[in-house]
Amino acid sequence: MSSFEAAAGRADLDPIGYDRESGRHPDTPEHAAGGVTSKRIVAGYGFWIFLLSDIVMFSVFFATYAVLVGETAGGPSGHELFDLRNTGVQTACLLLSSFACGLASVGAEAHRGSWFYAAMAATFILGATFISLEVREFADLVARGAGPTRSAFLSAFFTLVGCHGLHVTAGLLWLLTMMAQVFAKGYRADILRRMLCFSLFWHALDIIWVAVFTMVYLMGVAT
Repeated sequence: MSSFEAAAGRADLDPIGYDRESGRHPDTPEHAAGGVTSKRIVAGYGFWIFLLSDIVMFSVFFATYAVLVGETAGGPSGHELFDLRNTGVQTACLLLSSFACGLASVGAEAHRGSWFYAAMAATFILGATFISLEVREFADLVARGAGPTRSAFLSAFFTLVGCHGLHVTAGLLWLLTMMAQVFAKGYRADILRRMLCFSLFWHALDIIWVAVFTMVYLMGVAT
């Protein structure tokens, strides 16, 4: 290449090598790699993979429960053990918490502090009430000799319902973390994205619980 051709090839560049036409520096990693995916997109895909893997896991637990629901080994069945009044209150608490979580998301998008914190506090209280009722139910079953080792049916029951309860507990800890981050850093774009991820996670737990309530409790009492 001649010196003239070399000079012509650099005509659109600043002395520091900035390409005015493309708006990019030719020596940056983005230019060299042909464009780097943003952190926001990577985090979004990662979260959806996590959420879908969770749904797959619960699907396996539901299938296992469906196979083992009749394997009581001469012990009590769901018809004898389940109390729909207690479970109905649990369901109402979780549904209301999902509604409150939606209000918190709206408050965060609008940068309304009082709205956001009040809705998040309501979500936490309702979620904590749900967990306390579930713990009380488990303690009562164990006290009646219907623990997870009593039969295959009860093993599947405790695994499915208990795993959901652990997810709700993790969600409550995540909720407190989100409140602390908004308080410390404000409504930055990355904080709002995390709030969106939390909201999707919480709503997914709500949907899974509706399936648990229908398949485990309603069908268990009916049979």
